[in-house]
Amino acid sequence: MKIYIETHGCTFNQADSQIMENILTQVHEVVDSIDEADLILLNTCYVKLPTEQKMITLINKIRSQYPEKKLVIAGCMVEVDPIRLDRFDKDASWIGPHKIEDVLEVVNKTLNGEKVRYYGKTVTSKAGLNLKSNDTLTHILQICEGCNGGCTFCCTKIARGSLVSYPIEDIVAEASDAISNGCKELQVTAQDTACFGLDSGESFAELLNRLASIPGDYRIRVGMMHPKSLSRELDDVIDAFKNNENIYNFIHLPIQTGSDKVLTEMNRLHSLDDYRNILSKFRSKIPDLSLATDIIVGYPTETEEDFQQSLDLLYEIKPDIIHISKYMHRPGAKSSSLDEVSHLVMKDRSHRLNKAKTDIMLENNRSYIGSIQKVLITGHGTSGGVVAYTNSYKNVILDEGEIGSFVDVEITDAKRTYLVARKIL
Repeated sequence: MKIYIETHGCTFNQADSQIMENILTQVHEVVDSIDEADLILLNTCYVKLPTEQKMITLINKIRSQYPEKKLVIAGCMVEVDPIRLDRFDKDASWIGPHKIEDVLEVVNKTLNGEKVRYYGKTVTSKAGLNLKSNDTLTHILQICEGCNGGCTFCCTKIARGSLVSYPIEDIVAEASDAISNGCKELQVTAQDTACFGLDSGESFAELLNRLASIPGDYRIRVGMMHPKSLSRELDDVIDAFKNNENIYNFIHLPIQTGSDKVLTEMNRLHSLDDYRNILSKFRSKIPDLSLATDIIVGYPTETEEDFQQSLDLLYEIKPDIIHISKYMHRPGAKSSSLDEVSHLVMKDRSHRLNKAKTDIMLENNRSYIGSIQKVLITGHGTSGGVVAYTNSYKNVILDEGEIGSFVDVEITDAKRTYLVARKIL
């Protein structure tokens, strides 16, 4: 039968879909068009309220436009909000993110007219399951699932559960297979990559060194690291970045707020000084480091003073990438019992934060004009040309170039979210 897979959300969710596709193609055909499919597999995201609303709208649209097609709903929505999901679609089958190895059984039963719902937590390792995509330039490498945190605003842990680290040997074997099949970029991903090994006793720094020692010409992008988790192996992780040229000089280190008071109320388990210490140590060893961070605007206890501290912090640390989220209640999150900040206040603070974001990111990028950079060309641009990344994971646009190749370029211009360059002949 013909199966259409549609994926929403993070790179981890994308890898889950790739694993399910690998399993399904043993029996069925996975197609690119929803119109020709016998069954639709919708892999959902539920991290924010607008995403939740998008998922509900999409489910209703599928049922309205394709009433004759079978539907299987996967992803975080299944675990986080099953009661609401059942209210919107009583007939769909479900498969939770911890049950994706059973996707063939779920799909086959659904095609036969059954309604099946597999979800709930397991401690199964997914390392080694994502192999079919190894002929692609970029390979998403899951290293663990779940986290050890308890952030008050987050519902992702409800979906992904407590930490389950995958064995280093299995992770390295999957990465080696990907690289031998032409992969040029490993995207190391988890809900918190730095908590890898807290449950198993294995070392995150050792994992990075093992991945970086695989023969080949490729790059490694390390995904989001929680400051608290990173602190336990900080020096060793920094050394792994510094000593391995094929690891991008890039860290995603969310701060969420510039107020120590709000950090405590969010249960982030670290202070601003802890964060500054981590960043200072990284930058002292890796001067061309790029920093991505996350900010939540309008957390229920955030005062105007707290918000101003967030603005001040951004101008102090000058991140290269700033992800801004307006606070919204999420199912099961502890902060959902609190009164929300008013819409007008939220809108005003968000506007001011976005202005700071534009100023800081543009200033950072302009500092690259005139520099010579080695870049990896990863794909075609949406408006022409090709997309590439520097060793610091700066996004670069070139007129032309061979996908998958490394080239030297001169940066000729800078925009807020990317650099413009020309190849050095």
